[in-house]
Amino acid sequence: MILHRSTRRPPRGPRVGAVQYLNTRPLVHGLAASGIDVVYDLPSRLADRLARRDLDVALIPSIELFRGDGYRIVSDACIGCRGPVMSVKLFFRTPPGRVASLAVDEGSRTSATLARILLAERFSVRPVIEQLPIGAGLGDTSADAVLLIGDRAIGSHRGSFQLVWDLGDEWVRWRGLPFVFAVWAAHGGVDSDRISSLEPLLAAARDSGRANLAAIASAEAAGHGLTVPQCLAYLRDNLHYDLGPRERAGLGEFYRRAAEIDLAPAGLDPLRSHGTPAPARIA
Repeated sequence: MILHRSTRRPPRGPRVGAVQYLNTRPLVHGLAASGIDVVYDLPSRLADRLARRDLDVALIPSIELFRGDGYRIVSDACIGCRGPVMSVKLFFRTPPGRVASLAVDEGSRTSATLARILLAERFSVRPVIEQLPIGAGLGDTSADAVLLIGDRAIGSHRGSFQLVWDLGDEWVRWRGLPFVFAVWAAHGGVDSDRISSLEPLLAAARDSGRANLAAIASAEAAGHGLTVPQCLAYLRDNLHYDLGPRERAGLGEFYRRAAEIDLAPAGLDPLRSHGTPAPARIA
């Protein structure tokens, strides 16, 4: 009797998209070693790839949670802040109330939305938006205000600009809530059983990264133009990695403010409809 070896391949595990910015290093620490198929790209491109279903799960800009097709949060790990974030900055050539043009980093969507919310709600201005290509700097645009995110924002200086906002700090001072920049999300077409094993792996990667911040800072500092103490302080003191009740409340508030100025679809229950508990009421 001749035995025929099966040529069927085992089912492919979930394909996960992550970001290469310094601020995500603690979230993906050791993730590839867990056997997950991880691909890296810019936050905005990850959102597009998740929408095309090239990815099953991705670390996406939080605004995309409300714009996507039934997206749901799949982990309590996130990128957030409870004060100055240091890596999301808005540079002003004119006073905020006179901004007519805003150049936004091509890699940004949540931060671009946050900048527009702050300008509209606090100064009643809605500037014309200009895309700042990846690799371009502050001197490559004449816009009244320029938004930079990630590693470029950390290394940028005021120069000839009148004012610089740290957008994390501006939000927290204004609303009294943390801000969530990115979440792990799956699109609505992914079977829950397919990604159920991911949640503990993503949480474990976050916990491992947080326990090894000094080692991450030592490995990453030079490549980002920082000293090791500067890098460690950024990862430890400026960033927050847990999607807790206050972070959920902040995410819900962000959605409501974005919807009010037509930067997100109106009428959503911003968290419950995406598979997460409703935000806790903050006194």
